[in-house]
Amino acid sequence: MNSLETTFAGISLRNPIIVSSSGLTDTAAKCQALDKAGAGAIVLKSILEEQIMQQYDRYSDPTNPEGNDYLNTYLTANSLNTHTMLIKEAKRLCSIPIIASINCSSTDEWTTFAQTVEEAGADAIEINIMEVQTSLDYSYGAYEQKHIDILSRIRKHTRLPVIFKLERQLTNPIALINQLYAGGAAGIVLFNRPYRPDINIDNGNFTAGEMWTRPSDICDALRWTGIASARIPQIDYAISGGVHDGWAAVKAILTGASAVEVCTTLFWNGPQRIEVMLQQMKQWMEERGLHSINQFRARMNAYAAEGSRLFERTQFMKYFSSYRR
Repeated sequence: MNSLETTFAGISLRNPIIVSSSGLTDTAAKCQALDKAGAGAIVLKSILEEQIMQQYDRYSDPTNPEGNDYLNTYLTANSLNTHTMLIKEAKRLCSIPIIASINCSSTDEWTTFAQTVEEAGADAIEINIMEVQTSLDYSYGAYEQKHIDILSRIRKHTRLPVIFKLERQLTNPIALINQLYAGGAAGIVLFNRPYRPDINIDNGNFTAGEMWTRPSDICDALRWTGIASARIPQIDYAISGGVHDGWAAVKAILTGASAVEVCTTLFWNGPQRIEVMLQQMKQWMEERGLHSINQFRARMNAYAAEGSRLFERTQFMKYFSSYRR
């Protein structure tokens, strides 16, 4: 009998399927349905610092600094209270780990959030730092340093496992992961999915670009997980983006991931997709006589034969040289 049990960020999971932060996880009832459908863990809908600041900008009064301080405190407290209630209710209804989530950019105000969610009963906290660096005065490495600074502050306020969900456009994810591990991070998710702008050329308006992932989106995460899990094996990894079926989850584990985060495929197919994915994984394992995740985890990371060279290869045109229509 094969087992899909795994461990991510020091948390025991009944299987590697983690539902990522999204509209799928914004109520306790939805979380309960995902639990019953077989999910291994759930990341709750994030508190978005950017949205709170947009509300602040909309209602603040430049002539009333005292009122602005009150407004900022109110908006922040209201968001934290809403998320806290969600954690408590989800923990009451669900039998699987519940991971709190925050999408932030500042190093000060939000770090105490960790203590609040720990007291509410969360099993871990996922931090998502998303910023587009456009300043002419930008200092190289400042964005990466912000991750380290935020982690340092958070660790002072909580004993919860801290997970960082990184963006794919980092110059060197390996160096940052190594520093986050040294700073006490328990897990890394590769990668987050930022807002993508588009333009409607018919009406001249800005619009949101494609919001759904595609199966091919997993490739970058496979590359970097394969390298990172070989270079820094002491920390746990999860792959997010492009995980649409059980076969993709197998690929993630082969490169060194302990879990995967899924979203798009559940929007398209419903919570029942989780059971399909689990059955696909079990079938693949049974066909190869494998009984546990650990038997094949990292079997094809950068320590595998020619692994590092294959993962670090950048040349692409060679694959078209023999292509004929």
